[in-house]
Amino acid sequence: MTAIILTADRFEDMELFFPYFRLIEEGWEVKIAAPTKKTIHVESGNWYSIEPDMTIDEVNPDDFDLLYIPGGSPNGAPATVRKNKKAQEIAKAFFAKKKPVAAICHGPWLLADANLVKGRKLTSYWHDGVPEDVKKAGGLWEDKEVVVDGNLVTSRWPMDLPYFMRELMKMVKDYEK
Repeated sequence: MTAIILTADRFEDMELFFPYFRLIEEGWEVKIAAPTKKTIHVESGNWYSIEPDMTIDEVNPDDFDLLYIPGGSPNGAPATVRKNKKAQEIAKAFFAKKKPVAAICHGPWLLADANLVKGRKLTSYWHDGVPEDVKKAGGLWEDKEVVVDGNLVTSRWPMDLPYFMRELMKMVKDYEK
């Protein structure tokens, strides 16, 4: 099983690394895609960084079983990814095939901008205009630790990661069957 993480510079470290390592622990191959292959850094300015495996433009959604969109600074990774037309196409391809999609914090911005949330229940970070953008796109925003709606699992912020990962792992185990 393979997962693709769409992110960019100034990502939230726990939201990227926690799911990344957990999926690898379960035997998944996990790739990270960003706008370029240059090293990307966490939003907090500490020393954590990672080199993307590929660019977002190089991603073929058919090669992956799970799409994961972590958050980060509202002017960092989520803002960059949400504006990327190829990232929107990737998300649309996952929804069209009902493959698992996971997003946390500001990550749902991409789904709202790709017009994928209409009539769907989801959550996100509760500030920076994320809930408003989700609602404007027709999403049914809920202030909960984790929300699952079909092939979509979402959470609000790093402190929700235990609940988010519990539901995400249930979803991927069902998908593996």
